[in-house]
Amino acid sequence: MKERLLEKFIRYARVDTESDARSETFPSTEKQLDLANILLGECADIGLEQCELNSYGYVTAALPSNLEDGKTAPVVGFFAHMDTSQAYSGKDVKPRVIENFDGSDIVLQDGISITAKDFPELTGYKGKTLITADGTTLLGADDKAGIAEILTAMEFLISNPDIKHGDIKVCFNPDEEVGRGMKYFDVKKFGADFAFTLDGGGLGEFEYENFNAAQAYIEIEGKSVHPGTAKGVMVNSILLGAELVNALPKNETPEATEKYEGFYLVNTFNGTVAKTSIEINIRDFFKESFEARKKFIQDLTIDLNKQYGGRIKLDLKDSYFNMLEAIEKRPEVLEIAKKAYLAAGVEIDIKPIRGGTDGARLSIMGLPTPNIFTGGHNFHGPYEFICVESMLKAVEIIIKICQIAAS
Repeated sequence: MKERLLEKFIRYARVDTESDARSETFPSTEKQLDLANILLGECADIGLEQCELNSYGYVTAALPSNLEDGKTAPVVGFFAHMDTSQAYSGKDVKPRVIENFDGSDIVLQDGISITAKDFPELTGYKGKTLITADGTTLLGADDKAGIAEILTAMEFLISNPDIKHGDIKVCFNPDEEVGRGMKYFDVKKFGADFAFTLDGGGLGEFEYENFNAAQAYIEIEGKSVHPGTAKGVMVNSILLGAELVNALPKNETPEATEKYEGFYLVNTFNGTVAKTSIEINIRDFFKESFEARKKFIQDLTIDLNKQYGGRIKLDLKDSYFNMLEAIEKRPEVLEIAKKAYLAAGVEIDIKPIRGGTDGARLSIMGLPTPNIFTGGHNFHGPYEFICVESMLKAVEIIIKICQIAAS
């Protein structure tokens, strides 16, 4: 199983599937379909049924129940996304396999090193098999590891029909990294009773609550005149933008918060004297404080508009919501997962997702979908690595979930 899992992951990692938040198409990049077509063929090759790649780039397939006649079980789904983050290049990824890791710093190209000083979790992987990129790209374990783990588990179940399970559905989707992964997904057609995303981090992580999220898009109109005759006339939109950003709470940024603490993130700031555009991410776990954060931004723009003559336009949009409320309505889903972790000998580490997930959108759409670890660390950059032994445990948990759900 280790060799099959490694081969799949490395092959998928080499396919460039970077998504693009600025694109108005779906999928946001055509190259995601390169991997989609590969996966469509592999689903059929290993023996999955109802294999389909639809016009939106969703790859879906099914493994029929092998239970005795008359016995029924809930339909379980598994999801992983095909795209990689545009935060760092995903082109020409060159995975490196480090067998029997000795615990020392991992030196990559371009002066990049993965060090225990910066990433203390590295010390826990001595003697394990790690995979990194070469320092010039991200690795793409987020979420090609999840794809490899799901398909390896399906292949194992097909090869071992003595392991009993109900109907299983799988989906590999585009555009999770740009927050649109489930935009056109048909939950009813998919037909699962509950599901799991394989899109988490280190060994043991299990997540079923996440941020509420909104985006504030701000446009500021200045007045550009020659600087030599600007007195009393020029309005520098950059300075107005800076004033707005400086009014945000200094201790409520991503770099100053953790656990259940929310934040504002100034994601982009582009400007000239005449026009400045700002994008601010608003994140919070709790409904009341989430609404308060949005109101803070609204009130701030109102106040600045009073001072500067209505030069600021705010477009405030909700992006996704905390899945916790939807998951808590289906406690049996959490119990199945907890039993599967226990059966696989993995200590469960329940924590909130300081971000979004396809599972959050699916849960709000009526398909409860908690998130399982993949075994990776430091996603979205050159310091990314993943532990193969952790990946194998994720495969085992998928298999155990299918067994327990059918028992």
